[in-house]
Amino acid sequence: MDEQIRQVLDEILTIDFMEGIFSNSMKTEEIQKVKIRPLLLKDRLKFQTTSYIGKQVFHKNMSKNELIEACEKWFSKEDLYFKQLQLKTRNEEITGLISKKGKVTLKRKKKKGKELEFKMDLSHNRVKKYILEEGKVVPFLVDLGVMTKEGKIVQSRYDKFRQINRFLEFIEDILPELAKDREVTILDFGCGKSYLTFAMYYYLNQLKNYNVRIIGLDLKKDVIRNCNELSKKYGYEKLLFLEGDIASYEGVDAVDMVVTLHACDTATDYALYKAIKWGAGVILSVPCCQHEMNKTLHIEGMESITQYGLIKERTAALFTDAMRANLLESRGYKTQILEFIDMEHTPKNILIRGVKQSKQTFLPEKWEEYENVAKMLHSDITLGKLLREED
Repeated sequence: MDEQIRQVLDEILTIDFMEGIFSNSMKTEEIQKVKIRPLLLKDRLKFQTTSYIGKQVFHKNMSKNELIEACEKWFSKEDLYFKQLQLKTRNEEITGLISKKGKVTLKRKKKKGKELEFKMDLSHNRVKKYILEEGKVVPFLVDLGVMTKEGKIVQSRYDKFRQINRFLEFIEDILPELAKDREVTILDFGCGKSYLTFAMYYYLNQLKNYNVRIIGLDLKKDVIRNCNELSKKYGYEKLLFLEGDIASYEGVDAVDMVVTLHACDTATDYALYKAIKWGAGVILSVPCCQHEMNKTLHIEGMESITQYGLIKERTAALFTDAMRANLLESRGYKTQILEFIDMEHTPKNILIRGVKQSKQTFLPEKWEEYENVAKMLHSDITLGKLLREED
């Protein structure tokens, strides 16, 4: 590490230190990024590092000297891990860069005015800022057993509270895709107890003032009855629950957004097919159990790997979701596969998000990609079959 950087760290690692970020990794296979923040442990100043390695995140609490030693490894001309370093204190911002030739450049910028008014939270476990805040009573969360009448989250239901808020973050991301000058129609296939359906209506209608009509669809009569009673109780005039099957539902002609959460096996394919047929602008899908591809999956030369039942099952599930995403792209959707929070009855934690980008209803090159993969895997999933019949 450059002696100048070491001196800067020794100077700024005090109670006024706010955060540090090592980025622009030169060894991405070992580590991609490191973040640093201060915290007080038993009234002693420590520094917590968050290291991003592959898809995992590791935390470690260090003393000032331990952190400087770690930084010597991360930001060294001799054994270069990162090419960029950003440090922030209450009084200034510091940027460090290492060029291809190993030259270290250090820039320091003093803060002025309101920039100095920031107050750091040095608690070990800082409270995450949720869209639905703990302490603020939300009626449907109380009735669904997630929150007490005083607004406190029921400890045993905290995972559900986190899941609801994570889902709302996905909704928040796609707000620019929803019209504000007309009624927006949203269909929720396989809504179940409807924690997320109520949360979606509450967020869009009550908090964001969107004119939304949401229809929840499920096969369980008692669940549908209970959800309609709750909707009426809260005065949610445009939140309706109906008994019905995903594959045969024909109650609307056009839909702005389709949500399908834990629809089992090929029910997800039927829901995605319906969404495509309606030209839905946004699709949010969390698949559940998947068995279809597991019965047919065969990759030549990989028999020694797929002979293990559990490996084959999980591989088939991942391939199925990837192929669903490919098929959405073939119909003009910009598609992402994102990490969600496990549903109550399944370890599935993948969310497929599609946002309509192209006015084209068919992109031949994307369809050809799907056909090639299906042939290689000896598996043609239901969504592919449905779209092929249409073509």
